[in-house]
Amino acid sequence: MTKKTHTLTGKALAKEKADFKDAFIKKVEEVSGEKFAESSTQNQYDALAELVMETISAEWPENNSRNRTNPDKQIYFFSIEFLIGRLLRSYINNLGWDVIVPDVLGELGLDYEKIQEREHDPALGNGGLGRLMACFLDSTAAMDFPGHGNGIRYKYGLFQQKIVDNEQVEIADNWLRNGYPFEIAKPEKSVIVKYKGDVRTEMVGEKMVFIHENYEPVLAVPYDVPIKGYHNDTVNSLRLWSAQPVEDFDLNTFNQGHFIKAMQRKSEAEAISQVLYPSDNGFEGQQLRLKQEYFFVCAGLKRIVRRYKKHNNGSMDSFADKICIHINDTHPALCVPELMRILIDEENYEWDDAWNITVGAISFTNHTVLPEALEKWPIDMLKELLPRVYQIIEEINRRFVNDMNWFYPDQEARNYNISILKDGQVHMAHLAIIGSHSVNGVAALHSKILREETFKDFYAVFPERFHSVTNGVTPRRFLMAADADLKDLITDTIGDSWTEANNLSALEALLPYANDGAFKNKLAMVKRQNKERFARYVKEHQGISLNPDSIFDIQVKRIHEYKRQLLNALHIMHLYNKLRSNPNADIVPKTFIFAGKAAPSYYYAKEVIKLINVLAHKINHDPQMGDKLKVVFVPNFNVSSAEIIYPAAEISEQISTAGKEASGTGNMKFMMNGALTLGTMDGANIEIAEAVGMDNVFTFGLSDVEVAGFNAHGGYRSLDIYEQDPRVQEVMNQLINGFLDGTTFQSIYDSLLLHNDTYFVLKDFASYADIQEVSSQVYRDQTRWLSMSIINIAKSGIFSSDRSIADYQKEIWKIKE
Repeated sequence: MTKKTHTLTGKALAKEKADFKDAFIKKVEEVSGEKFAESSTQNQYDALAELVMETISAEWPENNSRNRTNPDKQIYFFSIEFLIGRLLRSYINNLGWDVIVPDVLGELGLDYEKIQEREHDPALGNGGLGRLMACFLDSTAAMDFPGHGNGIRYKYGLFQQKIVDNEQVEIADNWLRNGYPFEIAKPEKSVIVKYKGDVRTEMVGEKMVFIHENYEPVLAVPYDVPIKGYHNDTVNSLRLWSAQPVEDFDLNTFNQGHFIKAMQRKSEAEAISQVLYPSDNGFEGQQLRLKQEYFFVCAGLKRIVRRYKKHNNGSMDSFADKICIHINDTHPALCVPELMRILIDEENYEWDDAWNITVGAISFTNHTVLPEALEKWPIDMLKELLPRVYQIIEEINRRFVNDMNWFYPDQEARNYNISILKDGQVHMAHLAIIGSHSVNGVAALHSKILREETFKDFYAVFPERFHSVTNGVTPRRFLMAADADLKDLITDTIGDSWTEANNLSALEALLPYANDGAFKNKLAMVKRQNKERFARYVKEHQGISLNPDSIFDIQVKRIHEYKRQLLNALHIMHLYNKLRSNPNADIVPKTFIFAGKAAPSYYYAKEVIKLINVLAHKINHDPQMGDKLKVVFVPNFNVSSAEIIYPAAEISEQISTAGKEASGTGNMKFMMNGALTLGTMDGANIEIAEAVGMDNVFTFGLSDVEVAGFNAHGGYRSLDIYEQDPRVQEVMNQLINGFLDGTTFQSIYDSLLLHNDTYFVLKDFASYADIQEVSSQVYRDQTRWLSMSIINIAKSGIFSSDRSIADYQKEIWKIKE
């Protein structure tokens, strides 16, 4: 079967369909050992996956060879997360089979959607951090850039979320139970990662060398997942490392009767790649996290250096000209000392030359504005676990502090503040900034806060290193695939040039249709179908009936205090109180939809999940409410459920405390699908508002400047709000007086009143309630609402991850288009 069959018509298309049908039936019978008529949905999925991989694998070697000899830079994304989602449909679309496959399966009486559902979402990430990396991989391949991923092949990922008795319960997400058809194991390319032990020095000639002895070895086994470009010949790679013991089984110890001890080394090694973000409440959990971070850094750099030297005459001199190690947040910050270790200990470079190569090769994206969230490790822990790496960190810090004291002798306090080692801890963000040639934020406001607040002392020293690249999301997954009817409507209206790589700005051709009645009617039909599809999903999985005529108001993201799902919940309580007092009130029916996971040890966030579910149960079972008010918490939010949720959304809740959200990417996915942003002026919400105009978003709340002012100078007293606003007083009392079916939420009540509402939930309550009412009134005027929706879709082009990659390429990586 050829590629890019989307361009075929007539007899050629008919032949492609016939060839694919024959190949598919044959493959099903091969994988099942049964006649086609007896095959299961799993057999059909396995067969389709094999056909896809056979085609992609035929292109992969040529692409790898081209990359090795490519004179331009290779980009390697180092990230603790890669939330890639299901790949079958993505591969089919990128190959250009998106017309043929559904048609042929339909002719055979098979359900394409049911076959796709056999694929388990890879449990390789949690939220925006990992999804951004997946989007970047998709965009680099679509734009024919040599961009590859480097991460960990988690056996269980974060966890599978269930809601039991209204509370989050975590169970293992065994996504590899049936294998994974889109990976190729390469055990012959395994490498050794060394932990603990001793570092001995000796003089060899006039050079001091460092010898790491008595270490604990772990085997890093690589698995490669192909990243297929959209309608082109590019196939990049996501390399994921699995931790295994060097010796699989200690037979002598076992035979001596020490059965548990014989398995201990195997268990300790495998634990490194078992779960994403093991609990770090205790020493062992912290140490395991640090082991993970060094594991994929060490293995990934060894792979890159080995491959680079093989094709560059064994020399590392031009490494920084041809290789970019892009570290996604601070988890891979150990790339800095590890690359230095390789250059000094294994390649025999002097310190200054090694440092120039390291800084020239590494770039760093920061993803937080919260100083308390910046990663730090106890010095003693890092020193024991990674003795040689710690020595290098210590030397990096010594030289840096000496330079700062030399150049800025009157700034000793500032110089100490920006050192890597201070207060008994290793500050990983400081290590990343000092060891990189570029540091970027992920939205205009975020980058401004980094320069002026979070890293202001570093900005004073290295102003040329600071950049801003606003995040983006791939339109191929979150618009073209997830919202196929909208894609078809757009293409029928303005042509298909907008689907080309890095050309989503062509959607602006839709702007004249913001006043076109016929187009609005078609868009309304698409949105209605998407809402009905989501309603069926909720009914099937949760047994809750939704009203497609209501506004679908959606907040889906990681559960965290600063993201303020709590503000949303308190407002729902207020609406419920309003309807209880006047069941016949003339309101626009609303369905509030939540999804997201809380970290297992994050008690407060789990209490917010419980509150939402208790509230949902009470409201949804109140016969007075009917279809006027519904609340749904969708469990186990992942990429696949997101692809159903985003197209159904009409209001996109982006209500973080101003100045706390780095960027957000869910806001962009909602926007592409025609939802209207209801949010604070925070993160990329600001750029969305600038793109579409303030008349086409709903904004409320304190500004980042006002929040910073209260935090710096005081002046806010949450009890004042409680005493002055009867709506707030009522909902706050209901948290603790048994109103919620006897369940109480004392910790939430205390955080808002006794601890003065750190994230200004009550301060923004009135403004939020007002804008919710405004949005409902605008919704009554569907002509206006649909115009606003069209403008949001038309202006979403700048939030494509293709544009983000183009910005990185021009500003930071400096590679040719």
